[in-house]
Amino acid sequence: MATSELSAARMRASLRALADKEIAQHSARFFKSGKGEYGEGDRFLGIRVPVVRLQVKKFRDAPKRAINSLLRSPWHEERLFATLLMVDQYKRGSCEEQEALYEQYMTHRQYINNWDIVDSSAHLIVGPHLESRSRDTLYDLARSKSLWDRRIAMMATYHYIRQGDYRDTLKLAALLRDDEHDLIHKVVGWMLREIGNRDREVEERFLRRHYRKMPRTMLRYAIEKFPEICRKAYLHGEV
Repeated sequence: MATSELSAARMRASLRALADKEIAQHSARFFKSGKGEYGEGDRFLGIRVPVVRLQVKKFRDAPKRAINSLLRSPWHEERLFATLLMVDQYKRGSCEEQEALYEQYMTHRQYINNWDIVDSSAHLIVGPHLESRSRDTLYDLARSKSLWDRRIAMMATYHYIRQGDYRDTLKLAALLRDDEHDLIHKVVGWMLREIGNRDREVEERFLRRHYRKMPRTMLRYAIEKFPEICRKAYLHGEV
């Protein structure tokens, strides 16, 4: 058996030894895996995220082929685990290794297909990688038919927000303002709130232009930290 195959088998065995049916049932409901829901068909072993992260430390030098094997898994926690391995390796990697990991992430992003997997990785791989490069990819993702591509685009900009660079977040928020999906409303509102936590005036300039047409969930997320009187003014259209 090849080293990479052995590693994949060992990682699967290690994860599945931690499975819990009760947690799995809760996760299936929480991540909306029922028919017609955003996570339709997803399957769960029943492993909480902190436990998955401990497994990442155990296998942090896993080879690419083994990681890809788990990325293609039907089990949610195995895909999350594989994605977190890539995040860990990206943080520690050389420029060449980071380039390869970014390409690996983008090539396999069809498997990065629930909000927790996106939210634990996009701003730690996609955002940093495009920081000194063209960010056109973010706009391509934002125009994608894939819900998860669109969420990756928005979530990736959290990396820039943390550095005081809000330009792409605001442009993408405008582009995604009329998105039909609740999970996009939430992430756009969340990123606007993160801007406001750092520069309230920047967020409010955006809101004054867009809040009347923003989905209610997006607006509520964006103004969550505002004083009550200000929140009510936005919600009642009185700004």
